[in-house]
Amino acid sequence: MKTLDFRTMRLIVVCVAGMLAGLAVQAAEPPKSGLATAVEQAWRLNPQAAGLDAREAEARAARDVAAGLTPEPGSVSIGNLNDRFNRNQGKQEYEVELAVPLWLPGQKTAREVEASSRLDETLAKRAALRLEVGGELREAWWALAAARSAKLLASRRLETARALETDVMRRYRVGELSRINANLAQTETHAANAELAEAEAALLQAEQAVQTLTGSPAPKNLAEELPTTRRLIDETGDSAAPHPLLAVAAAAARSARARVKVVDESRRAAPELALRVVRERGDFAESYSNSVGVKLKIPFSSGSQVRRETSAAQAEANQADTDLLRIQIRVRLDAERAQRNLQSAERQFAMAQERRQLSAENLRLAEKAFSLGESDLATLLRIRAAAFDADAFFDRQRVARAAAISRLNQAMGVLP
Repeated sequence: MKTLDFRTMRLIVVCVAGMLAGLAVQAAEPPKSGLATAVEQAWRLNPQAAGLDAREAEARAARDVAAGLTPEPGSVSIGNLNDRFNRNQGKQEYEVELAVPLWLPGQKTAREVEASSRLDETLAKRAALRLEVGGELREAWWALAAARSAKLLASRRLETARALETDVMRRYRVGELSRINANLAQTETHAANAELAEAEAALLQAEQAVQTLTGSPAPKNLAEELPTTRRLIDETGDSAAPHPLLAVAAAAARSARARVKVVDESRRAAPELALRVVRERGDFAESYSNSVGVKLKIPFSSGSQVRRETSAAQAEANQADTDLLRIQIRVRLDAERAQRNLQSAERQFAMAQERRQLSAENLRLAEKAFSLGESDLATLLRIRAAAFDADAFFDRQRVARAAAISRLNQAMGVLP
């Protein structure tokens, strides 16, 4: 058997340690729910999310520009002057000028603040868009759950109707029941068939809606979310957790105010400092002489242009502040409404459970009475319809309760 050298053994040990570390990390991470996985898939397919990377790169580049030594890149100019085309006595002049724009007082700091605000706004927009994608998927998710529940209930109704029709037709043939009862049983089967076809069409539409968002079919088990314990405002009156919509509105307001500061500090174009080097001679008999000079260019300021830019920036800042106030009110009202809707869904779910139990007990008694000949078919069908309505109401309230939890989490800015 061939003996492994030291380097090979060390490589094997490193690989095994890396695999064990990776497995430990995976074991430590909590498993994601089906809805959380679907949100990740929907995020990757969202067309607006694809453009956020470029927006973020743009904001980071603007921050790098603001951190530079000059507001704009420098420039170099080269010139030559001679008398070759007229007297041709050997006159030569070479000129090289290196010009560098300069920051105005306070302009560099204002630009850096604005660039940082723009980057924060871009990152906040990413979180807000992700929450929007999550909300759209949550609605489609629970619409699919409701469609699946309706289809399952319609299948149960059809199965029960067929079993009842078989029993009624058997008893009709031996003369125990009338033709009217046989017709009622067949009518119930047809109605159940029509309901099942309608439920299947609605289910197909709901499944396609989820698949359009995520790119893959929804899982078989649509797990419910847990209601969040996050609060918008804590005891001190400060925001307990940054809501994505509030964060992006606040970042936009800060960015707009930073642009106002930049305009205030940029009332004229950037001054320019130039270094000139001239090498020249008068004719062929003279030797070249060198000279060095400095030039400072200070542009004038235009009052009307300054007012135009300042007014535009201030209008944008005022609008951003108003938007922030409006979004604060909307987020608070949405959270309050979602909380009340969840409480209402909890009460209706409890009533649906009690109604379902009573209807199931009535149906058992009616079926027993019909089998013993103590009740007619019309009464049984009426009680069975009430039982199916109770089951449908229970399933709707169960899905509505789960959807209300998701809407509460959405209103509080919590992703699955």
